[in-house]
Amino acid sequence: QVQLVESGGGSVQAGRSLRLSCAASGYSYSPYCMAWFRQAPGKEREGVAQIYPGNGASYYAAAVKGRFTLSQDNAKTTLYLQMHDLKLDDSATYYCAAGWTSTRCDHALDTGALRVWGQGTLVNVSA
Repeated sequence: QVQLVESGGGSVQAGRSLRLSCAASGYSYSPYCMAWFRQAPGKEREGVAQIYPGNGASYYAAAVKGRFTLSQDNAKTTLYLQMHDLKLDDSATYYCAAGWTSTRCDHALDTGALRVWGQGTLVNVSA
């Protein structure tokens, strides 16, 4: 059974950095894409960043572009989200997700149509 386990969340002051991790396991072949989403209390879930491990192509939401960076370990079993210059609006539960087809991965940051999701890790940014 495919599992995604997020870690690295916590409380941090605005302007500081934090790195989230997503450990993937239990799959027979690698995901076609992986992504981070976030959801703040009372708000809709939004796509944050997406990567295609096969060619390394990555995409970022406008709100985080230039501040957040995706990366993977050499084995491509762990996805990282490095977050710099955190803002109060970045406070949310962050979820890792993965998809195995182009149908699910295309425009995934908008559709959220990825197949497997983690439990989430909470990021709280304070003034």
